[in-house]
Amino acid sequence: MDHAGAMPLLPEVREAMLPYLNEIFGNPQSLHAWGDGAREAVEEAREKVASLIGGSAEEIIFTASGTEANNLAIKGLARARADKGKHIVISAIEHFSVMNSARTLQKEGFEVTLVPVDGYGVIDPDEVSRNIRNDTVLVSIMHANGEVGTIEPIVEIAKRLPKDGPIFHTDAVASTGNIPVDVKTMGVQALSLAGNQFYGPKGSAALWLKRGVRMLPLMDGGIQEGGRRPGTEDVPAIAGLGKAAELAQKNLPERMQRLTQLRDLLINGVLSGVEHSMLTGHPVQRLPAYASFCLNFIEGEAILMLLNSHGIAAASGSACTSRALKASHVLLAMRISHEVAQGSMLFSLGLDNNEDDVNYVLEKLPQVVDRLRQMSPLYSKYMKEQRG
Repeated sequence: MDHAGAMPLLPEVREAMLPYLNEIFGNPQSLHAWGDGAREAVEEAREKVASLIGGSAEEIIFTASGTEANNLAIKGLARARADKGKHIVISAIEHFSVMNSARTLQKEGFEVTLVPVDGYGVIDPDEVSRNIRNDTVLVSIMHANGEVGTIEPIVEIAKRLPKDGPIFHTDAVASTGNIPVDVKTMGVQALSLAGNQFYGPKGSAALWLKRGVRMLPLMDGGIQEGGRRPGTEDVPAIAGLGKAAELAQKNLPERMQRLTQLRDLLINGVLSGVEHSMLTGHPVQRLPAYASFCLNFIEGEAILMLLNSHGIAAASGSACTSRALKASHVLLAMRISHEVAQGSMLFSLGLDNNEDDVNYVLEKLPQVVDRLRQMSPLYSKYMKEQRG
């Protein structure tokens, strides 16, 4: 139940990768027969990835992760336009690879505006528009949130941006391969994606950059990826990414329908079976596989440990440090209190899950919650107040 953290390779993806781990081992840049097969694999994968999102093959830049793709986009696009202005607009719920890239740019003299979200984690397109200035050179708003699953109104945001204004980038790592993504209709000029979010290999990702948009590389090196991302290509990972993209495009409607049914079964079961639970994220405009909650009076990491003892893998937005338990910045931006946000839980379903898995979680989760609440001073205080 933690497919957001990692997905297994589909058998077809694994088979597509195997030849490039052994017999077709050449460097794609080499001018001999051993390099030809590797180069053909890279370019075939480039076409498949582009097809998945409605782009062109020459607009795909392969990277090693969604984090790298976001870093390349935020830093590379902003720095390329520093002579025109140094203002960036992002949302308050962006992934840390976007957040921290923006913070790095602040040290270089850029100004960053954080656009707030509502209680469902939805960004108001008008709020984005109101924060655009003459010196705004980049806007980055995620397509879907990887913690609560809310899908953002990217098309509406794009419509409100001025023509010939800032470059519009979207982090679509959580959405690509899981819901329809079409760069032509979205109105963006750059988009990040990662293969490990749709049954491709870890270490496979890409940045789509619209033809003609200028971007500075993060690294100095060779001519790979048009000089925008130098370094010897990871051919097996790229081949796997291409196959995963091909399968996602082919099977997306069936995947969405099946996962949405399981998701809704899980959501309804948790809300009806666990007292003092609340759904986080938008109730309808959410990723098909994402069921996210806050369970009051207890901490998410404690829930994870007990669920793990029952063979259930899930995730929590809270992060334990040596000094404190930090609440998710996404939930805090949604105006969920720090106390309630500590009990955050994310169940992210996958193609290998079935109704029996959901029913097993619905059996064990209430037991885990009850056990933890019996040890919770917050719950004890609440019960005393209820008894008057």
